[in-house]
Amino acid sequence: MLESIEITKKFIGKTAVDNISMKLEAGHIYALLGPNGSGKTTWMKMVTGLIKPTSGYVMYNGTPIGIPSRKDIAYMATEPYFYDWMTIEGVGKYYQDFFDDFSMDKYHMMLNRMELDRSTKTKTLSSGMMAKLKVAVTMAREAKVYLLDEPLNGIDLIARDDVMKTMIENAREDNMLIISSHLVEELESFVDSAIFIKDARLAGIFNIEELRQSEGLSLADKYREIFGHAGGEY
Repeated sequence: MLESIEITKKFIGKTAVDNISMKLEAGHIYALLGPNGSGKTTWMKMVTGLIKPTSGYVMYNGTPIGIPSRKDIAYMATEPYFYDWMTIEGVGKYYQDFFDDFSMDKYHMMLNRMELDRSTKTKTLSSGMMAKLKVAVTMAREAKVYLLDEPLNGIDLIARDDVMKTMIENAREDNMLIISSHLVEELESFVDSAIFIKDARLAGIFNIEELRQSEGLSLADKYREIFGHAGGEY
């Protein structure tokens, strides 16, 4: 179980995350939704331990987030984070050195599916190819929690299918996926729950099937209801 307990993160002149409490369980694929600047990325970075909350804390299986828990948490950031001199094969070796749960065989399988040449230098990759590489190297870990920040950005429809298939195949009863994206209708096809963050605060967590049955709403409909024009493009 992953639990954030009254976590707040303040930067100079801005509260990025404001008193968010929630419990997330293994066996689920969560969509993390909200407009730009709502606090999604900051929340993810606190879960991974990359930044510390101003107040509150994050627990993983009853233990505060720290070095031991990071071994079970795989995070894919939005920004590029590979050295220009690396090849795609070198990215895998780099991860293999850092993470005991990284599978080179699994990585190679995903590279083949996504039609990424192992000898290609990362500095030559298009935004779409880079997006596929980041997903492949993240999902090649045997983690218990996967946090993917905007994994569908910058890639065409066919590539999105490959990426979504990769994410779905890695979802199991003993792990959880938390996926941030503005492509709400794309996520609706495979997530089972949605977390909405509005103006740095938790606006609700909803089961997708219950939304359809009890409220007659799609995930996109609920997004519009919560954010309205303030939500901007999704």
